[in-house]
Amino acid sequence: MVEFKAVVNDLKTGKSYNVPVSGHHANSLIGKKIGDTIDGIFVGLPGYKLAITGGSDKDGFAMRKDLPGPRRKRLLLTISTGFYTTEGGLRRRKSVRGNTVATDTVQINMKIVSQGPKQVEELIVKKEEKKK
Repeated sequence: MVEFKAVVNDLKTGKSYNVPVSGHHANSLIGKKIGDTIDGIFVGLPGYKLAITGGSDKDGFAMRKDLPGPRRKRLLLTISTGFYTTEGGLRRRKSVRGNTVATDTVQINMKIVSQGPKQVEELIVKKEEKKK
């Protein structure tokens, strides 16, 4: 069974929320790509629309939008997703993950595209209280 950590970013408040996703909701996220818009019900936010902005796999390698498929590949990178430097013109070969969510993916980053009827804090806090 697949389990993801969904990091949902609320652009209005500037806060991010960590939401665990498992079961059939996690299985429905497999095959989605960076940039796809999904329904918020998959992460426990009914009425919301979320866009996938990135993620990382089980070994911590970042997902890149321009690499198709769920595979891991070594690319020659300049300053961008997966590689940052303070030196100008430096390039390095780094491993990155493709743009498709797969079973190896652990974390999925999302942003809120359209708001729902309730505030995000109300929906997330209720889940955390139920677990305790």
